[in-house]
Amino acid sequence: MMRIRTILCALLSVLALAVVSASGKASASESNSSTAQPEPIVASPQEINSALRESADVLVSTNIIEQTSTTTSSSKRADYEAFLDWGRRMKREKNYEAAENCFVMIMKGPAPDDLQRTALLELALMAQENQRFTRAQQIYSQYLERFSDDPSAAEVCLRQGLLYRQMGAPTLALSKFYAVMTTSLRLKLDRLEYYQRLVLQAQTEIADTYYLQGKYADAAEFLGRLLKLDNPQLNRSQVVYKMIRSLAGLNRHTEVIAQAEIFVNQYPDAPELPEVRFLYADALKKLGRAREATQQVLALLQAQESVAMNQPANWAYWQQRSGNEIANQFYKEGDYLNALEIYQNLALLNEAPTWQLPVWYQMGLVFERMMQPARAAEYYDKILNREKELDSAQRTLSLETVLDMARWRREQLQWQLKTESVNASFHGAPDAGRAR
Repeated sequence: MMRIRTILCALLSVLALAVVSASGKASASESNSSTAQPEPIVASPQEINSALRESADVLVSTNIIEQTSTTTSSSKRADYEAFLDWGRRMKREKNYEAAENCFVMIMKGPAPDDLQRTALLELALMAQENQRFTRAQQIYSQYLERFSDDPSAAEVCLRQGLLYRQMGAPTLALSKFYAVMTTSLRLKLDRLEYYQRLVLQAQTEIADTYYLQGKYADAAEFLGRLLKLDNPQLNRSQVVYKMIRSLAGLNRHTEVIAQAEIFVNQYPDAPELPEVRFLYADALKKLGRAREATQQVLALLQAQESVAMNQPANWAYWQQRSGNEIANQFYKEGDYLNALEIYQNLALLNEAPTWQLPVWYQMGLVFERMMQPARAAEYYDKILNREKELDSAQRTLSLETVLDMARWRREQLQWQLKTESVNASFHGAPDAGRAR
């Protein structure tokens, strides 16, 4: 019995020593782990490639309201990350040969997949920057073939579409814009807002591709679809503006008027407002609504100086064009009162002789048509009296023609007025004799 008890005590002692030893090793392991360097964090496969983020300006679109990016950067990876950083530095310094060598070295070595993807995209972006569009497209295609399930695939398709359109290949561009949508739906991704933005831009680029080709029926269809979306990122003023221009190109005047009314009321500070007012007035004019057309032109000509000064050259161009074109149309159709009202307001925009003299000449013609030769001669005299203000640079061929025509018409009117005066006195003499 004593022997058994002795054996049990020995076993318990051994077990106790084993527990203490294991505890000591565990403590040593914890102590070592607390002083060891942390392992590098491997980038999540859901991260959007940093090469695309650093060239996000390529995707800037007037159809989208840009938002501040909140994407996180990838972790760095020892030697290959150093190669990548050096290549980017060489690219920024325009040392493209050295940059390409760095990126190719990453591609040929056993670098992690995420660094290889980044290097490949850097090569494509560098080729695009150097106007080597075909090579850029080849590299983008290689990227999509190797990394078809990569989170950046949808954006690469969008960039390819924009590049194809720049290369003059609209059909290929459209196919890539559609690919953005199908790729975004296929991939199981957790960056919903980012992919919604890509899909929205792809939709706007489809409409823009038709619009830039002058295929206004297709453009109007896709722009109309965009206007039905309730997306705060959509720059609606741009979409409505392009819709108005497309409808004007299709001579759909009633729809132009409807969309122009929306634009004028909702976007009074938009830089496209003067052109929209011109298209609005032109549509009204073509539908026979002359007085409303005149009112739109006058609204453009009488715009507050604070508004017009935002883009003075743009406003001056559309004021002059709309005033001249609409007034000239009225003049040709014999609507002299509306024509005269527009010309009078047009002449008040600028007192420079190069601006006023041609407008005064048109006003002289209107007064002639209205059988008021004395008023017409008055404006021809005003033109010729300001001839001395013109320097050699201002005396263009067109302005010289205005001066010559004003001089000739004044002489004709003087002869006409003198003839009428003689005729009046001649016919009045017998009456005076009979009265005596």
